[in-house]
Amino acid sequence: MDTDYIIITNNPFVASEYGEDHLVDYQEESFISLLQRVQRFVYEGHELLSHPLSGSVKPKETLYKSVLIAKKVAGLDLSSLKLIDSSIETCEKFHYKEETNEKNLEDMRFVDYTLISSAIASADV
Repeated sequence: MDTDYIIITNNPFVASEYGEDHLVDYQEESFISLLQRVQRFVYEGHELLSHPLSGSVKPKETLYKSVLIAKKVAGLDLSSLKLIDSSIETCEKFHYKEETNEKNLEDMRFVDYTLISSAIASADV
């Protein structure tokens, strides 16, 4: 499937589920590092297509995040820039607890997968 977006993720489940049919940029990294990577894409002219802090999951409650950005590079989108900058500021206020329980990690991966699946369905319409 040729899409107009890129899935930026640190979630291996999202990468495995969408990697064959979508353009996925997966890296094993922290939540905040993922947001900083998305920020670099925004500075390069990509537009945010999903909210970096979507869902009711607080940044300190999960280790995984997936964000949709436009594949097409345009000029610097100021609304995307403000949104990613404020999302990073919000995340920096939280203290993360490293979770090692595999069941909790699976749940975190699945919640992120569900959220990004919804954004992908909307983007594909």
